[in-house]
Amino acid sequence: MADSITSTIISNIKDGAFKTYLESFLPKALGFFWCVILALLVWFIGAKIIKAINKVATKALKRRNAEIGAIQFINGLIKALGYLVIGVIILNLFGITTTSVAAAVASILVTAGLALQGSLSNFAGGVLILVLHPFKVGDYIREDTKGNEGTVKEISIFYTKLCTIDNKIVVVPNGNLANTSLVNYTYQDKRAIDTVVGISYKDDIRTAKDIIREVATNIPTRIQDDKIKVFVSKLNDSSVDIGIRVYVDMDTYWDTYWQFLEDVKYALDEKGITIPYNQLDVTINNNDIAAT
Repeated sequence: MADSITSTIISNIKDGAFKTYLESFLPKALGFFWCVILALLVWFIGAKIIKAINKVATKALKRRNAEIGAIQFINGLIKALGYLVIGVIILNLFGITTTSVAAAVASILVTAGLALQGSLSNFAGGVLILVLHPFKVGDYIREDTKGNEGTVKEISIFYTKLCTIDNKIVVVPNGNLANTSLVNYTYQDKRAIDTVVGISYKDDIRTAKDIIREVATNIPTRIQDDKIKVFVSKLNDSSVDIGIRVYVDMDTYWDTYWQFLEDVKYALDEKGITIPYNQLDVTINNNDIAAT
């Protein structure tokens, strides 16, 4: 088709340098134009196919009760491989053979091996996360490398996204999460409110412990099978520290924790128990002052 169009255009032009130029240039230009059109069609159709494959894969994984993180990871992998295939097909349309592409990719991988080392480590880390399940989407974690913490929102091929308490998104490389220690606060279905309340040395320890224990007993989401522990944690310079450990439902931990601290403060105030602040007593000897 491109040849017939070229012949029609050239036949209507008088002989000369311009016609000679068109005879050599126009077929290539029209050929390139059709390659661009075909490339756009391949890209459009390929994107639709990738989307359909991801949709089918997602449904199949959900039927097998796969974790959301695993679904996100596999979807990302399908998308990456799919677009790689589309890229190879488009290059073939422009006359670049698969062998040439493979040789070029191999050359790039060799020369850029060090640069890609981090990305490959992140990919391997993502695989380990999905296989070993140290956390899943929806868990609240804290990693020890940078101290990042938040709720896991997405596990992609190279990175994991955390949503912090103040609604910021932190992107952490999978390699870091796979190669460092981390705390998964929601791995268990319960979590201990483990805190300390200081009282004055003048107040009765037993009374304070009874008040705190009563507040802990009345927590609606308390795990009934676990014993409440109220104990003297430390004798500080300005206070006697009363330690409290009570297990509550994980899903409502933070709301319960904040409400518990408020209730303890009100309960201690009602009974006249003082929560002291740091203070320093200074004794001045008048005899020493008079002597100077």
